[in-house]
Amino acid sequence: MGMTQFVLKRLALMVITLLGLSVVVFFVSRVAPGDPAKLAAGPDATEEMVEVIRKEFGLEKPLIIQYWIYMKGLIRGDFGRSIRTRHLVWEDLKRFMPATFELVLVSISFSILFGIFFGVLSAVYRDRWVDHVIRFFTITGVAVPMFWLGIMLQLLFSAKFHLFPLGGRLDTMILPPPSWTHFLLIDSLLAGDWKAFGNGIHHIFLPAFVLSFPALASITRINRAEMLEVLNKDFILNEKAQGISERLIIFKYALKNALIPTLSMIGLRYGWMLGGTVLVETVFNWPGVGNYAVGAAVYSDFQPVMAVTIILGLNFMVANLLVDIGYGFLDPRIRYE
Repeated sequence: MGMTQFVLKRLALMVITLLGLSVVVFFVSRVAPGDPAKLAAGPDATEEMVEVIRKEFGLEKPLIIQYWIYMKGLIRGDFGRSIRTRHLVWEDLKRFMPATFELVLVSISFSILFGIFFGVLSAVYRDRWVDHVIRFFTITGVAVPMFWLGIMLQLLFSAKFHLFPLGGRLDTMILPPPSWTHFLLIDSLLAGDWKAFGNGIHHIFLPAFVLSFPALASITRINRAEMLEVLNKDFILNEKAQGISERLIIFKYALKNALIPTLSMIGLRYGWMLGGTVLVETVFNWPGVGNYAVGAAVYSDFQPVMAVTIILGLNFMVANLLVDIGYGFLDPRIRYE
């Protein structure tokens, strides 16, 4: 099977997976405790007012009919309206998604860069003090909950030493740059607004570090293990015997072979990061879709919750597809089936 056929097959599977995801999330959100119509109407609303809201959003219809109506709208790109705010969900997502994806992209870039570096360093200096320090760090990264780490860092670096802000994306006294890409850091660079860029880096550092910490630890561990295995292969020993420099062997031959399993971990951790934004954005008051989904879930506002779940699920599947395609560039022997 060629690359084109493989991609088409995976896209078809993605459609089926998204359909299944929509079914699960839709029915779970409808059977969850709490009446969204009553919550939207308020505590002082009469039954007549609640019934008006229920009819307005079609909540009085059978679940199968509600799902059919929702899917017809979803095919047209209509995610419905929020019961709580009455805003179009897609308009809210366009406002909140860039902040989340900027946070995730900074975090995954940090994880990949330092995870691969630490993995190589730990393998090369196996069983020395550098290796022990890195291994202790990776165990901590896997074991420590993100929300706890975020709160501790806020108490230490924000409340005690005042080195970083508690939350938010930009100081209130600094005007945001023109929104060309809706990514604050990129827009700041495009506008030449170095003050906004520096302030944006200042705000994103702690949440990005917290979000990247588990992924950084996992990437380091898997890359270390694969590097150790590759460094003991016969072709590596043969290159050493021929007098090829150790640095060239490590970074040109060993690392390329060790990156295939590491690439799988990167794809998985990207998906975990998308889900982890819910916790990190809540702790740091980051204006992204995770924070938006939590606010909607508190009021049983299922339309935003469904939209966020489907979009994050789609991104996770696309990321894994790109990882599978990337295997072919690292190892031309791989055949797609």
